Amino acid sequence: MPNPETPARLQVVTASSVLAQGVQLHVPVLITQIESMATLKTLHAALQAAFPLNYPVSFLSELSGPEPLALPTTLEQMSERKGIAFPVSLYLPAQVSAVTIAVQQLVEVVAKLRSPVGGCPWDLDQTPQSLTPYIIEEAYETIDAIQNGSQAAITEELGDLLLQVVLQAQIASEQDQFTLKEIAQGITNKLIRRHPHVFADVEASSVEAVRANWEAIKAAEKGQSLDQLQSLSTKLQRYTRSLPPLMAGLKLSEKAAEAGLEWQDLNDVWTKFYEELAEFQESLLQSDQSHQLSELGDLFFTLVNIARWCQLDPTSALRSTNKKLIDRIAAIESKTSKPLAEHSFTELEALWQAAKQQLNSEDPDHSTRIDPSDILTAEVSLEGLPREAEPAKSAEQPAEALSPSPVGKDSPSA
Repeated sequence: MPNPETPARLQVVTASSVLAQGVQLHVPVLITQIESMATLKTLHAALQAAFPLNYPVSFLSELSGPEPLALPTTLEQMSERKGIAFPVSLYLPAQVSAVTIAVQQLVEVVAKLRSPVGGCPWDLDQTPQSLTPYIIEEAYETIDAIQNGSQAAITEELGDLLLQVVLQAQIASEQDQFTLKEIAQGITNKLIRRHPHVFADVEASSVEAVRANWEAIKAAEKGQSLDQLQSLSTKLQRYTRSLPPLMAGLKLSEKAAEAGLEWQDLNDVWTKFYEELAEFQESLLQSDQSHQLSELGDLFFTLVNIARWCQLDPTSALRSTNKKLIDRIAAIESKTSKPLAEHSFTELEALWQAAKQQLNSEDPDHSTRIDPSDILTAEVSLEGLPREAEPAKSAEQPAEALSPSPVGKDSPSA
């Protein structure tokens, strides 16, 4: 936007120039040579596609006279303004930046989609709760685009993420709760409040000093002492609220270990893993699903701890495995003309092994790594793809028979 201390220069353009090249409102614009209603309506449509409907404009006539006649209106209503004598000029003030205009257009489009009259049935059916999965989905797609480094993809995914913010604000405004204006003002005020070293006279010349100021201000905002805000349980609760479960599990494991809640060595962690595996297997012989979920969670968390001890990121590991599975299925699908479900187990096994060989040859680094599926029997070599049913285990089978063998609770390592 123009510096308020520097008078904005007036840009004078003709209507035909605007229709051919468009116009930017970084400075005030005077559009001249609007000769007829037909030209005005064409100009009206072009401007509506670029600027908010409520943008203020003014018709000016008799510019050569001592007192030009000004007729104020809005962009939405300009073609309906009475008392216009052609030829006429149109004045557009430089009130907002191009970013503000673009965001306002998005707000108006979302409001139209949510309009009971002529809106979109799907958008009208949404609630803040129904949209929450899309917030998570768009956030992950944005992360993926950033990691891949495609500027076009990053721009698109950030737009999708912004849409979720605007949709939530639109629904809330319809219920007289809050608006996008309050959201923007709230985060702006928070940033100013928590950066007194930038917007006030507090000194903070290092990252550590900035973090200390931030935590102290945050504690004061929440009416807590700094010790309360920095307690381990408070931090852990914050991680479980703000992170996906697998990422939260790793963060909880790290923070608990920093506080001294740690095993002596990796062998102890492996022992714990096999204990949890046996307890989970035993729970599957019972009908209590809540107990089964609890034991499965314990097993997952122990795996997360093993990953931490080995300095591995479990989220990256699972993401890599997911990608590997998709790549192999895609390779299989490229070799067959019928759906996978129509193949026999034997055919799928052959296609699977061929896909593994193909991908390994395309990725030399991958071919030198040990693939866990290479050491499994043919019965499980499809790693989760449908296979022939196994005989059901008897409910009377003792828990000891389900324990990992030969490694047990007293075994030093896996």
